[in-house]
Amino acid sequence: MFNTGASSATSRATEPHAVAVARRFGQLLEDGNDRIPLPGQGRTLERWRALAAIAAEDLGVVKLFEGHTDALAICAELGSVEAPANSAWGTWCAEPPDAQLALNAVARVRPSSPSSQPETFEVHGTKAWCSGADIVSHAVVSCWDMDNRPRLAIVRLDHPGIRLDTSHWQAVGMAASTSYHLHFDHVPAQPLGGPDDYVNRPGFWQGGAGIAACWYGGATGLANAVRAAASQRADPHRLAHLGAIAVALAGAASVLRETAAWIDANPSSDAQFRAMRARLVVEDAAEKVIHHASRAFGAGPLCQDPHLARLIADLPIYLRQSHAQRDLASVGTQCAAAEGVMWSL
Repeated sequence: MFNTGASSATSRATEPHAVAVARRFGQLLEDGNDRIPLPGQGRTLERWRALAAIAAEDLGVVKLFEGHTDALAICAELGSVEAPANSAWGTWCAEPPDAQLALNAVARVRPSSPSSQPETFEVHGTKAWCSGADIVSHAVVSCWDMDNRPRLAIVRLDHPGIRLDTSHWQAVGMAASTSYHLHFDHVPAQPLGGPDDYVNRPGFWQGGAGIAACWYGGATGLANAVRAAASQRADPHRLAHLGAIAVALAGAASVLRETAAWIDANPSSDAQFRAMRARLVVEDAAEKVIHHASRAFGAGPLCQDPHLARLIADLPIYLRQSHAQRDLASVGTQCAAAEGVMWSL
């Protein structure tokens, strides 16, 4: 369906679930389900509900879908870029020190001009964690300009200067997201926004909070399975696990609703504290759901039911988009510096 031009004999191959994920992702886009509300425009919770619903179905699908919708939101916020028809997008902005892209202006000499004019741009280097690298047609990528300033750029993935590298992706959990490395050899690119715009724009943390909605959706997928099992056989221990899951999810849902409402009421404000807090609350709840679901089921269903097996394998990997104690320390630092009462009802 989507041809990146970054071919590899081992990319996706014939793995059945990966093929199903790609097909489902493409169907969602073809049906227009990616036209969800943009964050910070009064319907943020509706956006998150859409992400959570897909996550409850399959975390591999939502990983691709969230990246696509995040790219559309970034383009709308920074450049009013219209996505071409039948395009599928990725958002690839991880910045490990050994895998970064350089954005360079390409000077072309016009015969009628005595000097060179920088007319086009290109990216060169390696980008890691490119989810859907063998599926999408376009991507928003983070990169560094000639003055060593962080930038964003749009790349089309049908260029011959792109090479897909599958060797770094050995995952079992989230395997179907195909988060490969891509090597760019002077590939044409379109700058998006200005220096530092990616992290300084309000949508950065609004989108970061939206990841928590995906985690929440994955946790509800497990919760639904435990609830169905408990309704078939009223084992007291299974019911106790279901009760613990219900309590954990109730708290996480409340924080997500509160955070979405705050973002919509303060669309131009820095949402870092509230986004990080929401992510950490949902991460904690999802880990509790995994803990109780695995005990409610035992080994049998987790080994024999492919949907449950994938959820149990996928969700812990997806949650590691959180930076754990580093994020907790950041929230703690902001709490310590805040004025007034932090905990009032």
